[in-house]
Amino acid sequence: MTSPLPEDAAAAFEPLRPKLMRVAYRMLGSVADAEDMVQEAFIRWMRADRGDVREPEAFLRRTVTRLCLDQLKSARHQRETYIGPWLPDPLVEDNEEEDVTLPLMLALERLSPLERAAFLLHDVFGLGFEEVADTLQRDPATCRQLAGRARAHVRETRPRFQMEKQRGLALAEAFFAASRSGDMKALGAMLAADVSLHADGGGKRPAAGKPILGFDAVMKVHEYLATVFRENSSNLVRVGFINGLPGFITLEPDGEFSTTALEIEDGKVAAIYVVRNPDKLRHLH
Repeated sequence: MTSPLPEDAAAAFEPLRPKLMRVAYRMLGSVADAEDMVQEAFIRWMRADRGDVREPEAFLRRTVTRLCLDQLKSARHQRETYIGPWLPDPLVEDNEEEDVTLPLMLALERLSPLERAAFLLHDVFGLGFEEVADTLQRDPATCRQLAGRARAHVRETRPRFQMEKQRGLALAEAFFAASRSGDMKALGAMLAADVSLHADGGGKRPAAGKPILGFDAVMKVHEYLATVFRENSSNLVRVGFINGLPGFITLEPDGEFSTTALEIEDGKVAAIYVVRNPDKLRHLH
């Protein structure tokens, strides 16, 4: 068989790009790195003997996954030297994405690259273990074990309490209003007793160097921030779902964006995830 013409090959690739980005982003937690992996897969697709490819989507998914496995080796070294808490790049969507939320992505960080890939391909993207095995170049029994170990690690990160979407967005709006106006009574009423605050500045913008744990400590941080916001207020850009959690984007006085995502359990804010590292926010522009 002869390969399709390059323009036909490009036309076949483009509808698959969003799906491939979903795989790459969930593997890597970085929008820029995911885009690089998908673009490299496109280059390899254009160079491949496409006449021998029966299922382009499966071929490209295998290619992207293997590229991501290689990328994770260097990414892990980068995370070890990262300044302060590391959070995945924020993906902002109008609708809630329930397959991989931000807490789940953080749990995936603790897995080996192969466990992460097996879990995502089988549990999230619904592939059979035969195809997972072909992708990871392992036998199906091994892939089943990899996914099982991963599942045991991440089981606790599945949301225990489902909140109606509009209620979640309303809580995000109320959180923004209370935190910026300095209404500590209203803010305190929203927080769980064991609330935590995780801020990712990457050493490039001010942020707490480690997670802030507990109601009193988180309230103390927001009491300080309220004095800062009185001098230099941040502007609400939009409310939406950030990595599957209700949250909001703000434009800060320094001209940079910031995102805040709220993990909600039993109607209370259990965790606050703030991304301030400008490298992780470029795609929002």
